[in-house]
Amino acid sequence: MTIRRATDIDAEAVAAVWLRSFATALPTVRRAHTDEQVRSWFREVVVPDRETWIATAGTTTVAMMVLDDDELDQLYVDPEHQGNGIGADLVNLAKRRHPAGLTLWTFQVNQPARRFYERHGFTAVEHTDGSRNEEREPDVRYIWRPQD
Repeated sequence: MTIRRATDIDAEAVAAVWLRSFATALPTVRRAHTDEQVRSWFREVVVPDRETWIATAGTTTVAMMVLDDDELDQLYVDPEHQGNGIGADLVNLAKRRHPAGLTLWTFQVNQPARRFYERHGFTAVEHTDGSRNEEREPDVRYIWRPQD
């Protein structure tokens, strides 16, 4: 497996990982955007303008992560590749890039993600009713700070 910064030519593969992972992990969460809108967002906004990382196995993109300043904004591993340490490798990369700390949001219903982040030292600090996110789904904010 290789982890590297995404380039413009990776945008479609990044969007595909996001779409497959979201559908598998969050089947009860209403998506705010169509597949094509998601693809366009990754192609026109995320990959060109944000710190986007991918994990590849051979020539296949199997995971993606987006950092936006100190926020771990997106982290998705293709369902067929989960449980192999790829997500942990990406979180560790994020921690190295932001050693002072990170924040992130995830949906309250996403118990596997919440357990994953908690195993990696993130602490839940805020729960909301979802009124501030596009999906209108209750969410939870996590923070990670290095140990003193």
